[in-house]
Amino acid sequence: MDADLDPPDVERRVALRAAVLIEREAKPNRWEDWRFRLAGVELDDGHLGEPQDDPRHPRVLRDDGHQVLWAFPGFELGLFPDEAEGYHLNLTSGAPVWFVMWRVDDEDPSRAWPELVTLSYHEAGRWLDAQERVDNWPLPAELVELLQGYTDAHYRPEPKRRQRPASFLPPERRGGGGPR
Repeated sequence: MDADLDPPDVERRVALRAAVLIEREAKPNRWEDWRFRLAGVELDDGHLGEPQDDPRHPRVLRDDGHQVLWAFPGFELGLFPDEAEGYHLNLTSGAPVWFVMWRVDDEDPSRAWPELVTLSYHEAGRWLDAQERVDNWPLPAELVELLQGYTDAHYRPEPKRRQRPASFLPPERRGGGGPR
């Protein structure tokens, strides 16, 4: 149990492990030496191997000389009550997804790796605001169900507040049409 968390918060946390797949294509056109794409995200059950200490050293799943498929296992992601609105937005988007922040090596542009994985729309938005690369991958149905259950238990929408009329406007301009 983490010392800085109150026991009720610890009980409300859910931890998941994900594996990220990234594909690199050599010379996709005359203007690019390399092209990278997110090729998948899945729950990590250990079948892709143990996570490396440094995510820049992935496991090679396929290499045909033109395309390489790498697996990056062991991404820990937690579900937290204070991100419940972000999970709700992901679920109600019409197509729930994993969000993956990933980077290309500045010194060796033939290498790329994922940095972080989340299910929160808000967290992904913060990464995008920071000018990070963020791609998404569809969530499998069983994870949508788990995320929906967690969100139902922890998301409480802000109650809508009545907007008070601006006292400096005459009644006819306050939106209510004035006296009747």
